[in-house]
Amino acid sequence: MTDVVARNPQEPGPEGLASELLGKGALTPDWLPAYRAVPRHVFVPGLLWPGTAGGNRQGALVDRDTAPEQWWEKVYSDIPLTTHWDDGAHARAEKGRSPTSSNSMPTMVFAMLDALAVEPGNRVLEVGTGTGWNAALLAHRLGAENVVTVEVDPAVAAEAQRRFGDLGLTPLSVVGDGVEGHEPGAPYDRVIATCGVSHVPRSWIEQCRPGGLVVAPWGPAYGGQAVARLRVGEDGAASGTFVRASAFMRLRDQRNAFPPTSAYPDTGQWPAGGVRRTSFLSPDALGGWHHMFTLGIQLPDVFCRVSWGSRGAYRLWLLDMGVTSWATADYEHGRSAYDVVQHGPRRLWDEAEEVMAWWREHGGPRFERFGLTVTPLGQRVWLDHPDNPVPVRVP
Repeated sequence: MTDVVARNPQEPGPEGLASELLGKGALTPDWLPAYRAVPRHVFVPGLLWPGTAGGNRQGALVDRDTAPEQWWEKVYSDIPLTTHWDDGAHARAEKGRSPTSSNSMPTMVFAMLDALAVEPGNRVLEVGTGTGWNAALLAHRLGAENVVTVEVDPAVAAEAQRRFGDLGLTPLSVVGDGVEGHEPGAPYDRVIATCGVSHVPRSWIEQCRPGGLVVAPWGPAYGGQAVARLRVGEDGAASGTFVRASAFMRLRDQRNAFPPTSAYPDTGQWPAGGVRRTSFLSPDALGGWHHMFTLGIQLPDVFCRVSWGSRGAYRLWLLDMGVTSWATADYEHGRSAYDVVQHGPRRLWDEAEEVMAWWREHGGPRFERFGLTVTPLGQRVWLDHPDNPVPVRVP
């Protein structure tokens, strides 16, 4: 075993984190032996950028060589750890533009493993090896011969393989596009993705046995993401509920390419003749993870940006992927009415108000009331029951 840092047992470490995770109900007793046999620090490189519980903000670099105490404390905290930026193009101490690999938040790791509900002898396909910790936990629990893990980045995959070897584990590590799964190892009893998707690839369902489970973070373009737990049927469809919020990096094939704001008509001359009105819907009411999720489902071709002002004020932009329309809403703390400008053939703020009215009328549903069904013809999100699809508003 490499990268072991000797510590006083009273200081932060594996047992302290285990107690925290057990207390939260994330780490269940059946996963405790794997947790202890596969220490997190073995799967964390010397350079890390600690995240937050939400997973979408990273702190400054922590270097094990120069700050070993801080490094150890971050590793055994219940936070995600960014380990890779910009598909490997960034190798400096400051943060890059986009995080592209991480060691996930332990609560999320074990909550998803619990949702996977593995049984002895199950074969598992993992998409997104990352640092390798998740695959190593599965390999210890099920036997390395029953685990296949796919990683698109050769350097990330090679580092994970080295760390597997440090613990004497040998899951099949494949360098390839995770959207394709790994057909030579099929069929699998379980498929788990450690990257976010907006469309569940057909290969994951086709390579999973009927009755098996696919567990994957799913989220629309607008934002908001949750873990879907889908049961595969004999008919080639898969359906199930969302089990909890999540914040995973996107599968490379499904990264969003949003047009720049400057590409839209007259944004440089705001308000540029746009239609002005007052709204009593706060832009802050569109920023919750479940609000963004609901907006993204019903407005699949709309996304948002934020322009920050002073003292917490900001302008929320709504834009359509067709580059035809935009809307802005100005937020200031303490206000109950907000200035809105809408430009183009669509009234995007009006559409957002309609979606939020739907959300309130249905009792303000959180993720657990939503579900997802994926068939060979497409996918649909539903509320409370598969026969109750959530409306999709298209121009």
